[in-house]
Amino acid sequence: MKPASLRALVCGSTQGIGLAIAQKLSKDGFSICLTARNQDKLKAAIATLDISSGQNHTFFVSDFTDPAGLKIAIDNYINLNGPVHVLVNNTGGPKSGPILNAEVSEFLAAFNQHLICNHILMQAVVPGMKAASYGRIINIISTSVKQPLPNLGVSNTIRGAVANWSKTLANELGGFGITVNNVLPGATNTQRLTEIAKVKAEKTGESIAEILAEMGQESPMKRIAEPEEVAAAVAFLASPAASYINGINIPVDGGRTKSL
Repeated sequence: MKPASLRALVCGSTQGIGLAIAQKLSKDGFSICLTARNQDKLKAAIATLDISSGQNHTFFVSDFTDPAGLKIAIDNYINLNGPVHVLVNNTGGPKSGPILNAEVSEFLAAFNQHLICNHILMQAVVPGMKAASYGRIINIISTSVKQPLPNLGVSNTIRGAVANWSKTLANELGGFGITVNNVLPGATNTQRLTEIAKVKAEKTGESIAEILAEMGQESPMKRIAEPEEVAAAVAFLASPAASYINGINIPVDGGRTKSL
């Protein structure tokens, strides 16, 4: 199938990595469905998408702290607009902090916002993917699934759960022409990274700029990534060219992760 006949649902798509993915997929010819919490930001984001191939871009408002509400929203969307062929699960990470100090409620909230909401969206879109014999489920997670990151205890735990959910799903769906893969961004120039740097700056007395520069030095590339570089990996996985790539983790971290 050609991208012009396909629809991609991109979550958390009003800023950062999510917006960059939506913009890249629209340039590749996909019709995009955006979803996030803020309707005004969704309207602003949809105006930045490419329409040169006659794409039909849409959006719906959703809140991943309310899984039941998300199920209603995605079911309504598909009933009105038809199938989704590419699902990009992308949600802001839990707050930083050592796992020793984490409250049980933080794990439960993160589990709902990431794994449970991913699962709800997957169950809603898979029937359409099966009917088309074409599907791509791409989860934006973290390099922490390969190498846990300091001071991100809850995130490390939940991201690992999503990675194993994804691998299990890849085994079950591959026979239907549906692939499931994870993209693992390293330090990327987003609001999320700035917030993490701000927390560290308050503890160390360094400036946010100094901390971001230090993060960049951890990569052999000696810089942090731009959202568009993560989006490029997602766009390849979403394309027909990636039809036999299934059940893998792809770090986009400039080589920072020590393991293969």
